Amino acid sequence: MEAAPRSASPAYRIEPPFELSALPDLAAVFVVRLGGARPYLGRTSALRRRLSRLLGEAAPGARRLNLGHLASSVECYPVKGRLPASLLYYKLARTLFPDEYPQMVKLRFPAYVKLLLANTYPRTKVSVRMSGSGALHYGPFPSRAAAESFEGELLDQFQVRRCAEDLAPSPDHPGCIYGEMMRCLRPCQDAVSPGEYRGEAQRMEHFLSTSGASLIEPVRVARDRFSAELDFEQAQHQHERLQRIEQALKLGGGLAMDASKLSGVAVYPSNEPGQVDLFFMLDGVWLDPVGFPIAAAAGGSMAPMDRRLRELHAALNRPAVTVRDRAEHTALLARWYYSSYRDAAWLAFESGQPPYRRLVRAISKAASAVQVELF
Repeated sequence: MEAAPRSASPAYRIEPPFELSALPDLAAVFVVRLGGARPYLGRTSALRRRLSRLLGEAAPGARRLNLGHLASSVECYPVKGRLPASLLYYKLARTLFPDEYPQMVKLRFPAYVKLLLANTYPRTKVSVRMSGSGALHYGPFPSRAAAESFEGELLDQFQVRRCAEDLAPSPDHPGCIYGEMMRCLRPCQDAVSPGEYRGEAQRMEHFLSTSGASLIEPVRVARDRFSAELDFEQAQHQHERLQRIEQALKLGGGLAMDASKLSGVAVYPSNEPGQVDLFFMLDGVWLDPVGFPIAAAAGGSMAPMDRRLRELHAALNRPAVTVRDRAEHTALLARWYYSSYRDAAWLAFESGQPPYRRLVRAISKAASAVQVELF
C-alpha cells in the first residue's frame, strides 16, 4: 500500500427522490446542485439532519430555507476534523464561486512584520497584505498588536530606521531621536553609505529568516564568555538581551517564521479504513491531503513507518502559486492554529525535513482514534 494524494471526490451522491434515512449523520461538506442555477455549498456537523431540513418537506408558513423542489442532486464529502473541513470548503468555494469565495470563506488575513528589501534603505512595516515586491514577510502573528510589539523589539536589536518617509539623504536632514540615541544608522543624514546600511538590513533579514537563531547564538556565546572572564556586569547585560530576544520570538505564537518557508503537517483520522490523512503545507501552500496506510493488508508486510514517511516527503511536489494563493493558504492555517477549536497537533518545519519522531507519534495517536471508532 502506497501513500497517495486524495482527490476531492464526493463519497455520496444523492438524486431525487431524496432518501436520506441511510445517510450517515456525520460531519461533512456538501453541494446541492440546482439544475442550471447557482449551487448551494454548505458544511455541517450532522449531515443527515441538515439535509433533512434543507431538502425535506417544509411546513406551511415555515421561513427556513428549503431546496427540495429545486435540487437536482447532492454531493457529500465526509470530513473528520476542523482543518480538513475548512480546507475542503475553501477548495470547493473557490472552484464553484471564483468571484465570491473570499466572502463565503470569511478569510481574515493575519498580520505580518514585513522587511521592505526593495527599498534603497530597507525598513519594517506591520501589514496584513503579502506582496511580491521582494519583501520578507515574518508571521503570521496571533494579532496585529503582537506583530507591532514584535516589530518594536526587533528594531531595538538592529540599527534599522523606524521612519516611513522616502529618504533623500542629506547632512542637513534634522534626523530623529533614535539617531541621537545611536539606535539608527542615520541614513537620512548621510551618516552611512547605502551599502553599509543595507548590511545592517541584511543582518535583520538573516535574523528573521532563521527565526532568531542568527542572533541568539552569538549573544549566548558572549554571555558565557563574559561570565567566564568574571565580567558579571557585561554577562548580565547579554543575559537580559537574550531574554528580550526570546520573549520577542514568543510573540509569534508558535507559528511565525519567514512566510515563504512556512511548512508543517497536521495528522487526522481518515474516512478510509487502515490509514490516516496527512495535511502538508510546504512553503506556505497547502497540498492535497495524503492518505497514509497504518496497517498492512492481510498477509502482507510494510516498510518501517519512518522510512515510508521520508520517501513520502521526498516525493511531495511544491506547486507554483501566486502571492494571493500563499496569503489565502496561510490565512486558513492561522485561523485554525490560533483558534480555540484546534483539534490536531501542528508539526512545523522550515522547508527542511519534518520532525519524523514527533510525526510518528502523531500518526499513532490518530490511528488510536481510528481504532476507538471501530469498536
